Amino acid sequence: MSDTSDTGAAMPAQALQLHDARPFLEKVLVHGVKHGILDASRMAAIDADAPKGIVQIARYFGSEFLRPELEKARDRMVNLVSLYLLDTTGGEMTQAAVSLRDHSFLSRSKGGSDMLRRLIALPESSNFGLAGHADAEIPRLAAWTLRSYADYQAELARRTHIAQAMGAAEWLAEQYGLDVDELESAGADAEAVIRTGLLMQVLAPGARDTGEWPHAVAFEKLVMAWRKKKPVPPQQLRLTPGLPADLRAAMQAQCAVVLADLPRLQDATVSLRTLLRPLGAFRARYFLLDDPLAELDDYHRSLDTGEAQGEPPAPASKTWVRAVQGNDDEHSLLTLFLCLAAGVPKKTLLTEKAAASLVRKVRKAGLHPALATDFIRAHAPAVHQVDYENLWNSFVQESQALLTSDHDYQMHDALALLRRECNVAG
Repeated sequence: MSDTSDTGAAMPAQALQLHDARPFLEKVLVHGVKHGILDASRMAAIDADAPKGIVQIARYFGSEFLRPELEKARDRMVNLVSLYLLDTTGGEMTQAAVSLRDHSFLSRSKGGSDMLRRLIALPESSNFGLAGHADAEIPRLAAWTLRSYADYQAELARRTHIAQAMGAAEWLAEQYGLDVDELESAGADAEAVIRTGLLMQVLAPGARDTGEWPHAVAFEKLVMAWRKKKPVPPQQLRLTPGLPADLRAAMQAQCAVVLADLPRLQDATVSLRTLLRPLGAFRARYFLLDDPLAELDDYHRSLDTGEAQGEPPAPASKTWVRAVQGNDDEHSLLTLFLCLAAGVPKKTLLTEKAAASLVRKVRKAGLHPALATDFIRAHAPAVHQVDYENLWNSFVQESQALLTSDHDYQMHDALALLRRECNVAG
């Protein structure tokens, strides 16, 4: 490095800045003493209180009789006081020094501890099924007593957002006669509840008065009725009337997702039965009640209607029976259809190695969805052919670009897709 002193050149003022890595508490103490805010008697009081606090913290998190525990407790106490002073003064050192002067040192440490307790009391996940299942408080508090103020602020913002989303979801559910216990037992995500509530404002604004949250069959009928009206999708969503002001932001955060889904819901060529299949990506974004009896009744009614109009539907061919081997769940069927479209041996279960080989073949020779469609039409039981075609077409629309993409050269995303949608043995 050249020495600029010989040439008389001055280094720009912003070219080099020193990073002060000292804890905020240490900086405040130095500042307070230097500016006469903390006199000798106040510093002596702090020196007397600090060891008491260290022993208390060590006892709470482990043992006050082990040197490593005491050293860690000292770090925790320094960080707790620093957190509290940063949060209450905005990092202004004179105000922080005055706080240390006017209040006991242990009270500042307790203030930091109370901040962290409030933080970890906020929900970590917006899934109602996970509520109340967080780890014990002491281990979580122990971890956070050593985290930075920036970490605290980021986590506080994240958890506050989650709490607001859960509050909005609870309020929405209450409007339709659902209580929190039902959301918890169903493992509902707060965001999914909010999106469904927003969607209901488009499909059936008056449904809230009936006190009914939709199950899949009822929701499908709502969408069919909405399609018949041939509506123009709204540019903005109408929030539920009566929504408290503090919950508006949480609901508005989900509007973009719902607006993006409306065109697919409106498209009459898109099968609702396929769109709403239980493990599909669309269904995962919304919360619909499980009502097996309603779905079974709807299924039998569709069979009765079909049989009343003509001859009984044709059964599956022997080729279909051999190919499926009794595995007619969605994952198995999609695995079979994908094998057909890729030109590999027909299987309803793939090993990891076979799945990777299939993806490589698709990227080399392409995917031919019509091969699977032709197989369905020729061999599947007639009563299910439309549903199977819609299931396959929906999968192709959502997955073909990823399966054939050269950008995912290590196939991580493609294989993750197959594990989620098809049958891939671990």
